[in-house]
Parts: sequence; structure tokens; C-alpha cells
Amino acid sequence: MYTSRVLSGLLNEQDGFAKERSHMNETFRIVRSERHDFLKHISAIHYMLDHQEAEKAKEYLDDLVDGYEKTNLSIKGERGSIAGILHQMYRDASNAGLNIVYDTDLPLSTMPMTDKELVALLGNLLSNSIDAAVEWQEETGEQGAVTLQFHKRSGFYILKVENHCRTIPGPILDKIYQQEGITTKSGDHHGLGTKVIKDIVKDYNGFLDFIHRGQRFETKLKFPAIH
Repeated sequence: MYTSRVLSGLLNEQDGFAKERSHMNETFRIVRSERHDFLKHISAIHYMLDHQEAEKAKEYLDDLVDGYEKTNLSIKGERGSIAGILHQMYRDASNAGLNIVYDTDLPLSTMPMTDKELVALLGNLLSNSIDAAVEWQEETGEQGAVTLQFHKRSGFYILKVENHCRTIPGPILDKIYQQEGITTKSGDHHGLGTKVIKDIVKDYNGFLDFIHRGQRFETKLKFPAIH
């Protein structure tokens, strides 16, 4: 029985590493592609300007800059594995039609924890938020939103993730992050993500709090800024 649990844990860890590597490879592929095509875009804009098509050139440039900003937002100043998970979550949210915003004063990579645990923390926080916002979006017909904020204040790193969500029943709300197997999502979900988040916060002497107000849910984490 013990051997089976250990083997299962190792297989899950291997799967996690494979996904992390895939996210990194996809992020770097996009960056390489954008750099490779940059001169082609400049040539296209130059051609339009030469032919007095300033308005078309402006529209083309606006679209180009928007694409670069989306990539840059998720990887600026981050280590490879962290950039990979941030970019993947950004793409997942955008592809689902959500409005996702990263508002950071400094790179998330400055957090005092291993890349493996930071990827797990960010991946679970964001995937939980995206899933909840998608459910809310499908139910209301309005665009859902996910916002990640990261700041350093008074000797603490403060990480907040806020998202739209459906109304969470009181009995479930009381047990979130307290009891394994409790989840705010419908369908076949087992609440494993919240356990991973809670365990990482505990391992790094952090603090975890959450607020459910109206149709929004916010998770707030604080970690001592000790390296």
C-alpha cells in the first residue's frame, strides 16, 4: 500500500515536470517566432506608409503591439519555468474569453521558494480562478475576469488572485482551505489544488486568507520576505 502511494506520487510529479517543460517550450517558441517575424512586420508597415496608407499601418501596428504586450506581460523578468506557467495560464484564460490581468510591482520569481513549488502555487491559484470565472461567464453570459496582483509591502510578499465566481454555499465556503476534498467548482473536481496551495503556504510560514463577496472570490497570500 505504501509503495503504491509512493509510486503514484512519483508519477504525478513526473507528469508535473512534463507539463512545466511543455509550458516553457511553448513560451520560448512564441518569443522566437515573434523575433523572427519582426523585420517582416516592419517591411509591411513601411510599404503601407510608402503608399499613403497611414490608417492601415496604424491598425496593423496596434494589432502587432497588442500581441507583443500579451507575451511580454507574462514573461518580463521571470525565470523560464515561471514565465512558462504564467504565459500558459494567460493563454488559457484568453482562449476561454476571459479578461485576465497581471498587475505586478516585481517579478514573481523573486518569491523565496523553489521554482517547482512556485509553479505549483501559481498554476493552482490561476487554474482554479479561471475555472470558476468560466463557470460564472457561462451562467451569466457576461465576460468573466481574473486578476493577479503581486507586491512587496512592509517585509512581506503579497500575492492576490481575484475572479468572478458563482455564489458559493456557506457550508462549502466554511471548509475551503480547511478540509481536503472541498472545492468551489462544479463537476468532477476533488479540491486537490486548494490542498497544494495550503501546504505550500504552510511550508513557507505564509498566511492565507480569502474573501467571497457578491460574485467575486479573492485569495490573498502573504509570505515573509526572507531569502
